[in-house]
Amino acid sequence: MSRLKFIFVCLIFAFTAPIAMGQSLEELQKRRQKAEENIKIISGLITETQASTKKELEEVRLLNAEIKERKVIINSLNAELNVINRQLSQLRSEMAAKQNEIDLLKEEYAKLIYHQYYAKNDYDVLMFVLSANNLAESYRRYRYMKQYSEYCELKVQEIEEAQADLNRKMAEVEQKRAERTGVLNERKQENTKLQKEKNRHDGIVQKNKRDLKKHRADLKKQEAEKNKCDSAIEKMIAKDAGGSKGKDGKTQYALTKEEQLVSGDFEKNQGRLPWPVEKGVVVGSFGLQPHPVWDHVTTNNKGIYIQCPPGSDARAVFEGEVTQCFAIPGSNNAVIIKHGLYRTVYANLSRVTVKVGDKVKAKQSIGKIYSDPENNNKTELYFQVWKDRSIHNPENWLAK
Repeated sequence: MSRLKFIFVCLIFAFTAPIAMGQSLEELQKRRQKAEENIKIISGLITETQASTKKELEEVRLLNAEIKERKVIINSLNAELNVINRQLSQLRSEMAAKQNEIDLLKEEYAKLIYHQYYAKNDYDVLMFVLSANNLAESYRRYRYMKQYSEYCELKVQEIEEAQADLNRKMAEVEQKRAERTGVLNERKQENTKLQKEKNRHDGIVQKNKRDLKKHRADLKKQEAEKNKCDSAIEKMIAKDAGGSKGKDGKTQYALTKEEQLVSGDFEKNQGRLPWPVEKGVVVGSFGLQPHPVWDHVTTNNKGIYIQCPPGSDARAVFEGEVTQCFAIPGSNNAVIIKHGLYRTVYANLSRVTVKVGDKVKAKQSIGKIYSDPENNNKTELYFQVWKDRSIHNPENWLAK
């Protein structure tokens, strides 16, 4: 009986384990597909970039983003290969266990057949049946021998079918591993080509490193515009958040029941919010970031910069209420959407299609992102996430 239980457990495990691993592979493949989609977007943006120093600097920035995405692809492929290798190892072990069970049952069945047809002693099947004390006992012995024989044949058939299924699964996993290995090699080659391309462009702009003084004025101007934009947003956030001082000295915020629900739902969706653009890639990450070309030059980003194709719309990342629509000198327009205690900011809009007080849904368009005609129609959204008056890294909130 213990052997039968073991067979049953093995069969259950054989069919349930691959399903769990399949889900893991599916997640890895989705991550890789997302990175591949981002690379297509970046490649399109690079193609539109023209050959001038200003445009080449932008191209280096895009290439850095593309290299980052290609590393995601390679890491995902490595993880997929690890999962597949574990599947192969597990399936081989299961096949060996199944083969041992089959061999054991065949051996037992062979002994039974031998005793039934070839044994010439008191244990012969016929003698075993006829040597009963009465007719009823003989019938029970006959039924026992018949059922045992049928049972063994049935179990052999079931386990052989299970082994055949495992063989098919093994062939399938082997094929997938071979496919992934081929794709991994292809991606590694593409990454090498891309790195060479980046090195070529770095060589073209290398002279700009020596001419940092000449470009320092432009850098200061860009930094001043960025600070002006951040300052304007912070003032609007402070005005929008409001709040009052409690007895403990901390700022307290009064929320309606509906706002409390929205705030809780927003918080539960951390890492799963839709992107504020339909297609785009992060070219400027949150926090202190190095300049893509010049050494010892950094910038402190209080949001993320998402570059996307010209003509793209900005989209709300979650349901909420529009509380601010305002212009920022030198940085076009911005919109603030309230989600309970949380707020999202969408800046660098050429046209706003919502107004204060509007209720918006997730993925609803709120405006057109500005395309710079003097910079090859560069289209870039500046996106922030706030809780009360504290700023968060938006990449931690958006779906990967």
